Amino acid sequence: MICVNLHEAKARLSKYASLVKAGETVTLCERNKPFAEIRPLPGAAKPKKRKLGLMKGLCPVGREFFKADEAIASLFNDGPVFPAERPPTKP
Repeated sequence: MICVNLHEAKARLSKYASLVKAGETVTLCERNKPFAEIRPLPGAAKPKKRKLGLMKGLCPVGREFFKADEAIASLFNDGPVFPAERPPTKP
């Protein structure tokens, strides 16, 4: 438990809020006499980290999905920005 005077709590509220999120209890004091507590809510625990790859294989993607990439790439590669043949340079 952390005891903090009100002026200090107002000046560094974000610091004490992060301590409360981490599970600490902060006691607010006025002239070193406690008058209130700030504590985490019982149901507001840290979110659990999710495992990666739980949906693997559940959303199959066909080959036709990637054909669009080839069509877009050909527009860029053979387009006016990156032409297949460069025009002759003027001497």
